Amino acid sequence: MLLRLIRSYLSSFSGLHKEIWLLALGMFINRSGTMVLMFASLYLTRDKGFSMEAAGFIMAFFGLGSILGSFFGGWLTDRWKPIPVMLLSLVSSGIVLLFLPLAESAGSISLIVFLNAMLADMYRPANSAAMKFASNAKNRTRSLSLVRLAANLGFSIGPAAGGFIALWFGYNIVFLLDSFTSILASVILFWTFRQKIGLAGKVQDSDQSSKVKSAYRDLDYLFFVLLVAVYAICFFQLFAGMPLYFKTECGFSEDWIGLLLGLNGLVVVLAEMPVIAWLESHKAPFLLIFFGVICIPISFLFLIFGSCAIWPAVFYTIVMSFSEIFAMPFMMNFALSRGGQKRQGQYSGLYSIAYGIAHILAPSLGLYLAANFGFGQYFNFFILLSLLNAGGFLWLNRRLNSRAI
Repeated sequence: MLLRLIRSYLSSFSGLHKEIWLLALGMFINRSGTMVLMFASLYLTRDKGFSMEAAGFIMAFFGLGSILGSFFGGWLTDRWKPIPVMLLSLVSSGIVLLFLPLAESAGSISLIVFLNAMLADMYRPANSAAMKFASNAKNRTRSLSLVRLAANLGFSIGPAAGGFIALWFGYNIVFLLDSFTSILASVILFWTFRQKIGLAGKVQDSDQSSKVKSAYRDLDYLFFVLLVAVYAICFFQLFAGMPLYFKTECGFSEDWIGLLLGLNGLVVVLAEMPVIAWLESHKAPFLLIFFGVICIPISFLFLIFGSCAIWPAVFYTIVMSFSEIFAMPFMMNFALSRGGQKRQGQYSGLYSIAYGIAHILAPSLGLYLAANFGFGQYFNFFILLSLLNAGGFLWLNRRLNSRAI
């Protein structure tokens, strides 16, 4: 039985192109150092002495930078090859992050957070376009899941290691390691693609690509982007508000918080590829997205009835992980399949902007609710918002199906 499970797990990786594996390797190294966002709220409130609301305001600059970075990354990707944009993003964001330990005032910290996020999130639309060019329609969802698996394997290592490093050596070392891993990822990306610096040349107009409307005039897609942003606001509470909840309300130490965040990445690493291989040919991807969204209010119920014990926190993290597994790969596949080659940067950029909006509102809204109304009302708000979000995806699914008939 165990051997059959192992063979089934390994078979889910078969048939993927070499370029996808190389993109996944670069993503793993980069995401292994992504500890800043996970511990930013604790760093700002505990080390720098900012209030929860002030910390949320500063972290909103991360989201603002993410939105601009996603826009410029998409714009550059439609004009350059994807790999140069990714290299520029990794190197420049890694250098900027070196200045964060030197910043003291709210203004200087906000500026560095903004610049780091803007430069780092130029990577997202370029990486999405590279994955589209390196995969085909039959294995695209699994290809996306492999790169996501690499990212989440990095996430499982990064927060766990970051929690111990922050506890024993301080947050400044966390930021230095994050900068180092970004630059290391750029070196590996350049080395592996040095003979073929991009995955596609300058896109030529074709009958098929010219028929694809601008992403900014595709109303169904714009509504989809809005729904993705709302979903991400709710999901990102795992990183935005929950570390403070576990610390201030439950008394968990940083290393335990890091292990809980790392569990999210571990669950995704172990479960996502087999689940996606099983569901890849599913004819109703929006229903799978709906199921992923519904996992969010279910996960919050564990915390409401769990009285700050460790096991409800573990169950919360596991259910949130399955929300990610069911929702995010199929959301991203829809975004990639919607735009042709000519406008792939636009569609990928807007999809990334949805997460940038969430990076602004997730910490600022979440920490504001927690500070002014308590975590009980905080949970109630995000449960209601998730249910409305799930209904929005069902409505969009019916609309797209009716237009296809």
